[in-house]
Amino acid sequence: MNTPVRDCGGCPRLVQLREQVRAQEPDWHNAPVASFGSLDAQLLIVGLAPGRGGANRTGRPFTGDHAGDLLYQTIEKYGFSEGKYGANPDDGLLLRNCRITNAVRCLPPGNKPVGAEIKQCGAYLADEIGAMPRLRVLLALGVVAHGAVLTALGHRKSLVKFAHGGRHKLPSGLVLADSYHCSRYNTNTRRLTVDMFESVFAGLTETLAQR
Repeated sequence: MNTPVRDCGGCPRLVQLREQVRAQEPDWHNAPVASFGSLDAQLLIVGLAPGRGGANRTGRPFTGDHAGDLLYQTIEKYGFSEGKYGANPDDGLLLRNCRITNAVRCLPPGNKPVGAEIKQCGAYLADEIGAMPRLRVLLALGVVAHGAVLTALGHRKSLVKFAHGGRHKLPSGLVLADSYHCSRYNTNTRRLTVDMFESVFAGLTETLAQR
């Protein structure tokens, strides 16, 4: 499986920001963030990109920021993890039948990657999906992740429209599920509530229980 190297130079904006943050915070991860969880999982959760003080700092997806607090407490509630989330990669947390990645692997300015950056990382996402032999469901956190998954699978973005709580059966047989991103902005504005997020995971467990 092809993955970005630590000093990947594929996206000039992201490289520039990476060097700036490395100078400001030399003890942080400040590099492409690897996926978390087994390639044998049936569920792949796809986020947007590493957060500055979250995954870009700790080196593990959704670890160390508000989005991770909500994601990992929900994962635990629905049986997709073992151990306790401690907001750092040394907390001993293990994922069960679940893997987490991002559409873009490096920190983007303003948490907003541009199209060329999403396309650049799309090859890594496509390789990752292809390396998961038991994959059945992909959960896209937000519109960008939804589009990135469809593109990685070789589909037009117009094939299915993003809708919170949606579950779309794709031509390959895989299911693409959608949720608003669990960002602080979305939860503070109540665009996404805990109940709304949990309802998505309840649906995922139902889908994975079907044979």
